[in-house]
Amino acid sequence: MSDDDYVYDEDSGEWLPASELAARRASEGAVEVRDAVGNLLADGDQVTLIKDLDVKGAGQTLKRGTLIKSIRLTGDAQEIDCKFDGIKGLVLRAEFVRKR
Repeated sequence: MSDDDYVYDEDSGEWLPASELAARRASEGAVEVRDAVGNLLADGDQVTLIKDLDVKGAGQTLKRGTLIKSIRLTGDAQEIDCKFDGIKGLVLRAEFVRKR
């Protein structure tokens, strides 16, 4: 038996270790972001564009097959924040990328 404190979880009606309950609640708040083919994306992943995209305000087109390195998730299930040469604040939709 461990020295962990037990906490009553009102949702399940069970007594759970406090660390397990905290982990369970943290995972409930996490948003799953999936690419065009259904792969789960995470911070730091590399993605490839599956379609030519016109970038508004930059006057530039990102071509199909362009590699985007080190993405960041925004908390929205469809938006990915990333960096690309010459474009600041680039936000892509997950439906236009594929995990590399």
